[in-house]
Amino acid sequence: MPVRLPPVTEDAAQVLLDGIIDYAGLFPPASLSLREAVRNYAHYRAGGDGWMLGRFVCPASSLEEFSHVADPLLPRDAGAIPWRLTIVGSGDVKADALAIGGFNTRHRVCFDECSAIIDSYEARVDSVASVRSVSSHISRDLTTYLEIPATGDAAHLVAEIAEEGRRAKIRTGGITPELFPRAESVVAFLEACIANEVAAKATAGLHHALRGVHPLTYQTDSQLAPMFGFLNVFLCAAMLVAGASSHEAAAVLVESDGTNIEVNDLHIAWHGPDSVHLLDRALISQVRRNVLTSFGSCSFTEPVAESRQLGMQ
Repeated sequence: MPVRLPPVTEDAAQVLLDGIIDYAGLFPPASLSLREAVRNYAHYRAGGDGWMLGRFVCPASSLEEFSHVADPLLPRDAGAIPWRLTIVGSGDVKADALAIGGFNTRHRVCFDECSAIIDSYEARVDSVASVRSVSSHISRDLTTYLEIPATGDAAHLVAEIAEEGRRAKIRTGGITPELFPRAESVVAFLEACIANEVAAKATAGLHHALRGVHPLTYQTDSQLAPMFGFLNVFLCAAMLVAGASSHEAAAVLVESDGTNIEVNDLHIAWHGPDSVHLLDRALISQVRRNVLTSFGSCSFTEPVAESRQLGMQ
């Protein structure tokens, strides 16, 4: 049974990219059917780029349908790596918790093996009270990402997320221009996560590697708008961990020239306007483990192809 393969080597780019993409094909702008998204995930998982694939992103409301559609494709062999899912909350946290428990029981093959497992949960919060409410109903054993508004003061909500022992999430785009936060807001979110030792993930508008003006949907008449690249966001986090200023971190978020990105076995470097920032393997590993764990994308093939164009594979 094919499983997600680890990188062949441990160079800096592969440390960054290993399991980085949570596949969200069900969500806009792709908006695939569950059957299409499940088939895609199985195909990507078995392919040569499967080591870049993280979790399958599924709405809580679609869990029963997922079980039915995915069942023929799920691993059954002893020792096979199960499909990992992250569940986007329905708004009814109690119902979601019950659905997650039922799903994990249903897909358990034996005591220590399963064909698919929900090991992550995502929910939106906008106040200290909502952070506490979600946390009170979700098991501490379930990795939980709490999405906070991308605008405004992130510090107090991230501090509460830290107090609850949960993780944070930021939405970095969408299918309309106003859904894209300012670079300074992304920096403030990452600074709050680093200061409070809160791991996070990013989602939406990140299926390109670098900043650029791109169509917001896959429609032929789609509006164009500037979009962050996933590499911009992860390099921004790494630079902040390394001690860069807010100004420098915001500058890398809007970098669009791939010739300013240098990749080799030992480091990824950004040749900024004022200096060169060297981000080595140890730092990148720390960022992936403790600061930004993954990003959600409705496309797997686009970030894979664009990372290859930058010489990262």
